[in-house]
Amino acid sequence: MAITGAAELLATWEAGLAEAPSGRALLLHRTARPDVDGAALPVLPVGERESDLFALRRALFGERMQVRLGCSACGEDMEFDLDAGEFARSLGGRGGSVEPVDPTAGGDSSAGSVGSAGAARSVRSAGSVVRVQQGGWDVEFRLPGVADLTAAARAADPRMALLARCLVSATREGAAVGAGDLPVPVQRRIAEAVEAADPGADVTLNIACPECGAATRAELDIASYLWTELDAWARDLLLDVHLLATSYGWSEPEILALSPLRRRYYLELCADV
Repeated sequence: MAITGAAELLATWEAGLAEAPSGRALLLHRTARPDVDGAALPVLPVGERESDLFALRRALFGERMQVRLGCSACGEDMEFDLDAGEFARSLGGRGGSVEPVDPTAGGDSSAGSVGSAGAARSVRSAGSVVRVQQGGWDVEFRLPGVADLTAAARAADPRMALLARCLVSATREGAAVGAGDLPVPVQRRIAEAVEAADPGADVTLNIACPECGAATRAELDIASYLWTELDAWARDLLLDVHLLATSYGWSEPEILALSPLRRRYYLELCADV
């Protein structure tokens, strides 16, 4: 992944200020995947997007992600570090669990497994489509993307809407059937197959409290986390631009063209004046 320049990142941040969280997530994904047409990004499997965003976070801000979480039982604040690179590798590899590194609050804490490493014999995965065969049923189902989840959430029955949107084909004893004809056991097998094939679609932390020992589960929303970091970085950078422009009369493009190290040295010189 090529690291985007400061000017481009500032443009992404500025565009995202007027967006809802979903729009900001899409802007971040475009930054992470400039090789993919923007219209195609919302239909990529959700886990692939999460992996891309973890990789972007690693490229921009490093491996370590500091996370703070309140215990659901006693309210104790827990702080620990996660490894963004390990998350990206794990999710991109379609499986495995990731553990927080060096928890500062003490005690054992780990990320819950985000998917099964092995699928049942009657479930096959090829790319973004899973196939389920059970009791005469033969179903092919596309891994949901963000666009599918968003559209399904607006329906009266989101679960059935998602099933209908992502169903590629379904037959029983060779006869074609629709999404509404699929029995609950087959629907359950489809859900299991999707979870196994796209584990990164649901990244959940399971943290043991060092004070009371109770486990707290929490979803890790990398898009929101990364946007918060980008927002803080952008505001700090604009303050640097203001100080250097005031002191030296340089334009914003000239200041952004400086390396971070040279900007820092000039700022130190400003402080000494």
